[in-house]
Amino acid sequence: MECLLHIRPNKPVKAILIILAIAFSATVSTAQLLSKPISLNIKNQRLDNVLEIISNKGDFYFSYNSSIINKDSLVNLSISNRSVKEVLSLLFNNTYEFKESGNFIIIKKAPIRMTMVTKVEEKEDRIFTISGFVYNENNGLAIRDASVYEKKLLVAALTNHEGYFKLRFKSSKASAIELYVSKEFYADTMIKLSPRHTQEVTITMIPSTDAEENTTVTPLDYLIPDSLQATKIIPTDSLSYADLGKVERTGMGKFLLTSGQKIQSLNLKKFFTERPFQVSLIPGLSSHGKLSSQVINKFSLNVLGGYTAGTQGIELGGIFNIDKKDVHFFQGAGVFNIVGGEVRGMQLAGVHNTNLGSTFGFQAAGVSNYVRGAFKGFQVGGVYNHVNDSVRGWQAAGVGNYARNTVKGVQIGGVFNFSNRSMNGVQIAGVINYAKRLKGVQFGLINIVDSSDGYSIGLINIVLNGYHKLSITANDMTDVNAAFKTGNSKFYSILQAGMRSDDKNKLFAFGYGLGSDLPFNKKKTLFFNPEVISQYLYAGSWDNINLLNRAQLNLNLKINKFISIYGGPALNVLFSKQTTGVAGYKYPIIPTYARTYDFGPFVNGWLGWNVGVNFF
Repeated sequence: MECLLHIRPNKPVKAILIILAIAFSATVSTAQLLSKPISLNIKNQRLDNVLEIISNKGDFYFSYNSSIINKDSLVNLSISNRSVKEVLSLLFNNTYEFKESGNFIIIKKAPIRMTMVTKVEEKEDRIFTISGFVYNENNGLAIRDASVYEKKLLVAALTNHEGYFKLRFKSSKASAIELYVSKEFYADTMIKLSPRHTQEVTITMIPSTDAEENTTVTPLDYLIPDSLQATKIIPTDSLSYADLGKVERTGMGKFLLTSGQKIQSLNLKKFFTERPFQVSLIPGLSSHGKLSSQVINKFSLNVLGGYTAGTQGIELGGIFNIDKKDVHFFQGAGVFNIVGGEVRGMQLAGVHNTNLGSTFGFQAAGVSNYVRGAFKGFQVGGVYNHVNDSVRGWQAAGVGNYARNTVKGVQIGGVFNFSNRSMNGVQIAGVINYAKRLKGVQFGLINIVDSSDGYSIGLINIVLNGYHKLSITANDMTDVNAAFKTGNSKFYSILQAGMRSDDKNKLFAFGYGLGSDLPFNKKKTLFFNPEVISQYLYAGSWDNINLLNRAQLNLNLKINKFISIYGGPALNVLFSKQTTGVAGYKYPIIPTYARTYDFGPFVNGWLGWNVGVNFF
């Protein structure tokens, strides 16, 4: 007896079965995308167009990062009934791989095969070499000027135009050689090799737009002993990558450093390490070899000159020192120092110091000092000091001092001082001082400021946005006088000249004085003007010395914004050795009506008067 059982699925179960069948069918079909056979006959077509043609023929889609393939390259290809994978392998080199995902074929870079050991000597050598070639992973071309180096042993070389390098090592207890390869615009790489064996390697690098990207490859799994792990790799915290290489761009850096040293500096801008000491004859001939520019030392002795990463202790140079990063504590050179980073401590040079970062401490040079950053401390230059930022402390130079930003402290210059922002302190110059805004005191023959809350003391004091008055006056000595007053209301200088207009009693006067505006009321329409003026009086002969000093106390009434009138008493003190008169000139000089006071030989005083009008 035969029994047949028929099961009729209900509607929900039927729907689920249909969905599963479709999904299974899609999976089976898409799992074989790379195996699909296609035929092509392409002539001079762009690569991206060829991919689109393959996509249409195979009924699937490509997914890729447009930056990793050369879409503009032209393709000539004629094939028949070949798999998609075979076609893609013809279009791309072996640095690409292809994966399926749903109805997509993903094109991406294959894991980089960075190194291949082509030859290894069997015997162990006391002196062994590692040599080889470095190529571009994408196109197979040789990479020249790539830095190949061992960080811990400080051995380095640059590849030549064929991409070839050769490193020489002494046998050590290290159980592995960590060989790094760096090149600007390429991803850094590292490989581990067996030590104490002469060997040849082939290394490929991939171009990189990311300056921080690193690729590490370890074809041999070696452990590094603790003795070598003690080496410290220094991060570039104090300087950004863009700042590194500044010392190489200075005039002396361009002159003294070789092109290979400059290239190495660009390649290795992410690698710095520390050592207790180094000795060098000239840049490149150092106890740290070609990697001396990447080493920060606690003690550095440069017989003629040195080129190091920095100093955290003492550095001495017979002629010069060049440090890429910071120098702390002490640096001295017979001729010059160049530092790319910060200087803290004492820096001495026979001729010149150039600091491209900030400086804190004592800096002295026989001729000049240049600081691109801020300066805090005491700066002494035989001729000139230049700070491209602010100054807090002292600047002293035989000729002049310059600060591009603010100064808080003292500037002493034989000829000039210049503060391009505010000057909060003291400027003393033999000829001229300038500050954009004065909040202290200036002493100089000529003092110039844009605006002032301080005091300018000199023969000519100019405040461009300050106190400017032209005064026409008369007094008991000369009936026609003109005075120019400039400075600020607290303290202004006076240049004055005058004459007595009587043809039979001529007298000429010229001199310099100081004064102040002291407001008498809140509306500032009434002022006291205490002034002191020293004048030379010409009474017919330069052989006769007549010096008049006047102390005036004027009451000043402001009429409007531009005009004020003033007047008041004056105390005159005259030093005169003139004993006889000159025809046509006033003699005696003291007014005949004045009551005089004898202050000693040749010195007499009396009370006088002064009236005038101020304009502006």
